[in-house]
Amino acid sequence: MKAHILKALALGVALLLGGATGCSGIPDSPSHHPFVTIEGDNLISPTGEKLTIMGTNLGNWLNPEGYMFGFSKTNSPWMIDLMLRELVGPDRAAEFWRKFKDCYITKADIDFIASCGATVVRLPFNYRIFTDEDYMGLSDNSEEGFERVDALVQWCREAGLYLILDMHDCPGGQTGDNIDDSYAYPWLFESGRSQDLFCEVWKKIALHYRNESVILGYELMNEPIAPYFDTGKLNALLEPLYKKAVSAIREVDPDHIILLGGAQWNGNFEPFTDWTFDSKIMYTCHRYGGEPTPQAIEGILKFKEKTGLPMYMGEIGHNTTQWQWEFVRTMKNNNIGYTFWPYKKIYDSCFVGFDAPSGWDKVVAFSESPRGTYQEIRSARPAQEEAWGILEAFLRNVKFSSCHPQQSYISSLQMK
Repeated sequence: MKAHILKALALGVALLLGGATGCSGIPDSPSHHPFVTIEGDNLISPTGEKLTIMGTNLGNWLNPEGYMFGFSKTNSPWMIDLMLRELVGPDRAAEFWRKFKDCYITKADIDFIASCGATVVRLPFNYRIFTDEDYMGLSDNSEEGFERVDALVQWCREAGLYLILDMHDCPGGQTGDNIDDSYAYPWLFESGRSQDLFCEVWKKIALHYRNESVILGYELMNEPIAPYFDTGKLNALLEPLYKKAVSAIREVDPDHIILLGGAQWNGNFEPFTDWTFDSKIMYTCHRYGGEPTPQAIEGILKFKEKTGLPMYMGEIGHNTTQWQWEFVRTMKNNNIGYTFWPYKKIYDSCFVGFDAPSGWDKVVAFSESPRGTYQEIRSARPAQEEAWGILEAFLRNVKFSSCHPQQSYISSLQMK
């Protein structure tokens, strides 16, 4: 009886502070509302209920990855952009990116994700969308990032979803591989200028969203420090940089949860020695492959137990539906939330797939061809008008109305 009274009181307080709430507990108005909080190793919604993270990643929308286009060698955002400029020229490349951002993720996509039983979406983004750096068709509008995310926040509010903001591509590069749009080394950890910009952008984001309760939290960086480098030296720099960024955020935002990923593909938590420097932090892990058993993630579970804080599987997927089904049970049994990767890509292994348009093989062939000299570019390039027509067809195919829901994939995630 006492528990029911406490929950009723909590709901009453939430309503007084924030107006009406939906079934998820997300307030309808963006200002001055309670936030998702941490209680032991649980996340607690503004209504006082336990919140279990279940959902997907909006990968490829604001951080393009080659394989989601069907490319192999041309696999990072800067490489894809360069290839498009070589294919159809700078003006049409910029036009392609603007249209791509308009139609790849829309309200219809978010509504569909919610209908699958999801509670959370994770948004991977490149830091450049919050600067004036040249990126995806723009070089003079640092507000575009806020315009895109503001729209997403509203769609999530209406759909009853929470949102995690994930800086997938940090200044200088935090991973040193194609996924961070870098130049094959995690320069962030050795560049004071990049670290200052990293903290500056996060502070700018936190200032803008400090009152936005739809946002569950800020994930500072994705998969820092690939295993190809001197991990002993670089891993020691990770926690101090996290603390520096958290301090910058707390200057303007005392309320939002901050998510910290492990080193080496978000899988190594040994570099962390202090999980008490802030009262609103949690950790996030990733896993692709391996056995779908608790023994396979023993290190993650031990770290979770040691800290007593929530653990969240930010990326998982690209496996059989049976494997996914079994591993979801492992995560649920160990109180680990999850967002599968990705929501949308070419063909399958996602929530919704889309078909390659006729002639797409010509674009793929150009992306894979040697382009080290101008002669090689000219020789490999298809007719430009034909190439532009293929790109326009691609943009039609990525719209939600043209996509194919992968029901067996979705069912294996056990969100309902």
